[in-house]
Amino acid sequence: MTDPLLSVRNLSKHFQGGREGMLGARSVVRAVEDVSFDVSAGETLGLVGESGCGKSTTGRMVARLLEPTAGTITFDGRETRKMHRRDLQRLRRSIQIIFQDPYSSLNPRHTVGTIVGAPFRIQRVKTERGVKAEVQDLMARVGLNPEHYNRYPHEFSGGQRQRIGIARALALRPKLIVCDEPVSALDVSVQAQVVNLLEDLQNDFNLAYVFIAHDLSVVRHISDRVAVMYLGRVMELADRDDLYGVPMHPYTMSLMSAVPVPDPRREQERERILLIGDLPSPSNPPSGCVFHTRCPVYRELLNDSQRERCRSEIPVLEEKSARHQAACHFAGPDQPASKLTEVATATSGD
Repeated sequence: MTDPLLSVRNLSKHFQGGREGMLGARSVVRAVEDVSFDVSAGETLGLVGESGCGKSTTGRMVARLLEPTAGTITFDGRETRKMHRRDLQRLRRSIQIIFQDPYSSLNPRHTVGTIVGAPFRIQRVKTERGVKAEVQDLMARVGLNPEHYNRYPHEFSGGQRQRIGIARALALRPKLIVCDEPVSALDVSVQAQVVNLLEDLQNDFNLAYVFIAHDLSVVRHISDRVAVMYLGRVMELADRDDLYGVPMHPYTMSLMSAVPVPDPRREQERERILLIGDLPSPSNPPSGCVFHTRCPVYRELLNDSQRERCRSEIPVLEEKSARHQAACHFAGPDQPASKLTEVATATSGD
């Protein structure tokens, strides 16, 4: 078995929050807490979850746009947190990021040629035919007209602007691209085009993706493996087909049950797994399992001693079946959480 291209271990990111009271100490916002996963060369790992669960913060730490509070990020056999500035600059050739908003991530005062050619100038990379020829080749590769080299971002549609961002990320032939919700701001028809483009580029250049999204159908289409996050922690991690076919964590099950079914009769008749209450604050997360305050298994299927374990003991992300991990004390075959699987997978055959 080959070593993974990217290995993340016990990654955490804490931010300083507001003061508690007039003279109180500042609170700590635990945006990401103890996250671990691997990504192999040419593989796509999907990160899904509710808004505010820490997906984008995790992606930005992987791309070294944010400094982690704790944990390790090993890329291509090297620990990135220990790199000197010069080594870190070279690392950025191999790790790139595509941002969510295709307009705000592009400088409106620069032409497309300047934007896509910036990585060559910043990294001082020389090309045989010159930067302009390379940029025009990249534009053609992502479906843009090379003759529009001197146009500005406002002259393009949202989908075209996102293609400009993809071309910029692709310029230095990276090994890993963090896709931070790259299609969430686009129309549905354009989303499919951009996702198909990302898949084609992955096949052509053997790219690895960390694909961040909240749309379960998009993640299912593009990902090889999927990690489900809630309140800064990974709740479940498995191969795509296993996770969508037999989800084990109650949170994943609730997400699956919320996916609409393209059949009016089935949509009206099927049961949903409802989450009670609001998302807790990351500055004051629940004790024990952070999901227990909204968990339908905790609420309906456990006895008092089992509930006490949920309240007091943080579940470890561990293997419940082959290549299928979940952070739940009562997940897995013949466990209380398995009783909700049928409801959660009502859409699995669509």
